[in-house]
Amino acid sequence: MTAPSASAASAVPLFDTFLFGGDWNPEQWPEETWEHDLEMLEHAHINEATINVFSWTLLQPGEESYDFTMLDKIVALLVSHGFNIVFATGTAALPAWMVREHPDVIRTTFEGQRHVFGGRHNFCPNSAYFRAESGKLAGLIAERYAGTPGLTAWHIGNEYGGGGGLCYCEACAEAFRGWLRAKYGSIEALNKAWCANFWSHTITDWTDVVPPVGYGDGIGSDWDPRKCVISGLLMDYRRFQNESQLACFTNERDAVRAHDATTPITTNLMGTFKDLDYFAWGREMDVVSWDNYPGMGMPASRVAMTHDLMRAVGGGRPFMLMEQTPNQQNWFPYCKVKRPGEVAALSWQAVAHGADTVQFFQMRQSLGGCERFHGAVIAHDGTEDSRVFRETAALGDALERVMPTVMGSGVQARVAIMFDWESYWSLEGCVGPTAGFSYPEEVHRFYRAFHRRNIAVDIIPGTTPAATLARYAIVVAPALIMVKPGVADAVETYVDGGGRFITGYMAGIHDEHDLVIPGGYPGPFRALVGVWAEEIDAIAPGERIPVVFGAKSEGDGDGGPADAGADDLSESAAGEIVASIMHLEGARALATYGGDDFYAGTPAVTVNDHGLGRAYYVGTPLDEPGMDAFAAGVLADAGLAGTVTPDGVEITERHTRDGRTVTFVLNMTPQRQTVSLPRLAGLTDLLARGDAVLGDVVAMEPYQVIVTVE
Repeated sequence: MTAPSASAASAVPLFDTFLFGGDWNPEQWPEETWEHDLEMLEHAHINEATINVFSWTLLQPGEESYDFTMLDKIVALLVSHGFNIVFATGTAALPAWMVREHPDVIRTTFEGQRHVFGGRHNFCPNSAYFRAESGKLAGLIAERYAGTPGLTAWHIGNEYGGGGGLCYCEACAEAFRGWLRAKYGSIEALNKAWCANFWSHTITDWTDVVPPVGYGDGIGSDWDPRKCVISGLLMDYRRFQNESQLACFTNERDAVRAHDATTPITTNLMGTFKDLDYFAWGREMDVVSWDNYPGMGMPASRVAMTHDLMRAVGGGRPFMLMEQTPNQQNWFPYCKVKRPGEVAALSWQAVAHGADTVQFFQMRQSLGGCERFHGAVIAHDGTEDSRVFRETAALGDALERVMPTVMGSGVQARVAIMFDWESYWSLEGCVGPTAGFSYPEEVHRFYRAFHRRNIAVDIIPGTTPAATLARYAIVVAPALIMVKPGVADAVETYVDGGGRFITGYMAGIHDEHDLVIPGGYPGPFRALVGVWAEEIDAIAPGERIPVVFGAKSEGDGDGGPADAGADDLSESAAGEIVASIMHLEGARALATYGGDDFYAGTPAVTVNDHGLGRAYYVGTPLDEPGMDAFAAGVLADAGLAGTVTPDGVEITERHTRDGRTVTFVLNMTPQRQTVSLPRLAGLTDLLARGDAVLGDVVAMEPYQVIVTVE
């Protein structure tokens, strides 16, 4: 179990040229400004423009009329300036005339109200009219512009699902009934899968099936239908809506492909967006692209995790950083400007984790609309004198110099963390034992501990087969509440072969129908981890339960934590949200619960020898000190050495096909940081001007980035 992950070996450059640019919307500005825009952008080393994202009405002003006059001019101008072009299909917002004449084309809310014209990403994914018209427009665009000099990628739609929520119209309801018939075959099978005898929900006719609406079985809101009286209903409706949205993407993709057999096709994803299973989407995309907009106060490790997730969705290949902001993000209640160097640091962090492009929304700031205060390379002053423009130009210059060495290189990881969208839906869909869970944050809880030690991580699907798991020294399955057929067997095979498997609270509880697996928690993992989690105690917000490492628990023979690297474990930590009240069934306790509750002194964290490997069970969401201590022990047990750096400083590597290692040292904080870098001593910082040779210890300025190659 010493082979690196496959992500590095399979990596090839996405494009012949590194793309530095982003969304350009000249249709919002007078034509006489366009040429000057491109001249300014060229001064900033920008070589790419993403166009035509929201132009449906301009291209199709009526049902039977099309007008490509303006788009022809935009394309001709970009060609004359030698720009690379990412060409969108323009279908991301419905035209007013379409909604007026075909009102069923727009979505219906969780509460049954059909939308009126407005917003974006607002189509019903099961509208036959929408699919026909969007596919027709995509085909006409591809037929007209395929072969355009500089055409680099096709961009289908935009941020699918981001702005409209799920659709609950009658067309979706009828299509859902057909989807269920195909999936289950009989009403009897449906009732069994949904445990429909609960509350007299037994279905006797397919027409009785109603989507999980707020005035029916749904519990939540249009923006986040979190829960449902019949959890299997919500789970299946989420699956159905995901497939419906994906069918809209593939419909346009196939229309484009009919006229262009080779240019890569993508659409921009949104990180840990809940409503769509991006692993399913990645299998339908030539290249994965995504939009990185960190939330206020989001730690750098959370951003890094999402980059790694997007690399995983693309099968380990490099990805496109399709959007980020050159300055402010406009939708926060308080829109802070990015500090000097911050945008460059975020850009290089994306590159460090696998991006082969750096792109922005947007090139020129809008005069109107809700995004007029969203950052842009060219701000409202319209000059090259702004701080943002100067910093963009400096970043472009650095990328231009360094990226030919980096493009196509991959990441080698010995640790993998599962991210499973159906567990995401299932965990946050539970009515009990707590409302305190955010699935992505529970994944990040484990990821952060490895990131702090600068251990490379691959994100993998929850259904990863044993042969792939065997590439990793450690595999983590945070809150994997839904265990689908074959998963437990794959994990057991991995552990028996010498792997280290980590899971814990809320894992192994549901089957693929979102029904509880009988026989006690953690269900199919129970024998593997050697514990029975008899009860799940909910911990109130703001409260903590003490967790003591190295203490001997009740019923734990010799305590045995030293076997798992316990020398590195802290004396105490704390858990939050839930606490699994556990009995040992062959496992040994690494930590116990403290405090004065009735289960004080019982196991909180355990390890079980199984075959040639070990399985760990973390009974409660550990705080940062606790998770750091636990991760240190597991890494030591697996023979992996990390490098602890100051908070907010990360060291990440990409590996080229010719055997070179590109190392990125990123200070993602607004503070000066002193970093020990003995392995890089004597190497040259590629981002520095002149002969900048690194010493053993480096004083890094706020948001400074160092790049070396060896």
